[in-house]
Amino acid sequence: QLIARLLAGEDVALISDAGTPLVSDPGYRLVRSARQQGIRVVPIPGACAMIAALSTAGLASDRFAFEGFLPAKQVARTHQLESVAGDARTLIFYEAPHRILETLQDMESVFGAEREVVVARELTKTFETIKGGSLAEMVAWVAADSNQQRGEIVLLVQGAPKQENADLS
Repeated sequence: QLIARLLAGEDVALISDAGTPLVSDPGYRLVRSARQQGIRVVPIPGACAMIAALSTAGLASDRFAFEGFLPAKQVARTHQLESVAGDARTLIFYEAPHRILETLQDMESVFGAEREVVVARELTKTFETIKGGSLAEMVAWVAADSNQQRGEIVLLVQGAPKQENADLS
């Protein structure tokens, strides 16, 4: 329906109260359809939770990887975490509040208790919280405070330490 309206000469705006539309969002299908029909798509810069969180986390921001939402089931989530465990870039994830504690526990198990993580919750809202520490510290903090298991959450994980190659010559 929206494509038909656009083709008829109307203007349509895709607006969200949950950050930048189309970042970890199925709305990209609308944009793809519009572009395939030759319709011009114009971005309007706005808030993006991952970039807002990265800019305040204090973790390396010169290289980062946005991983979006992790799988809901633990086995698949752990497998996904294992696949990025050695990445030296800052890793950025979105997480649902009802899974935040389990995800942090899985991260601790896969990445190690000392790896630094920043939890950025409810960015730009009344109950905004940005707190960092080791995975062990953050697991304990979230477990002890049920308020940290609410709202929209961005997790930023310090990249893996660079491995020094032994000179065999």
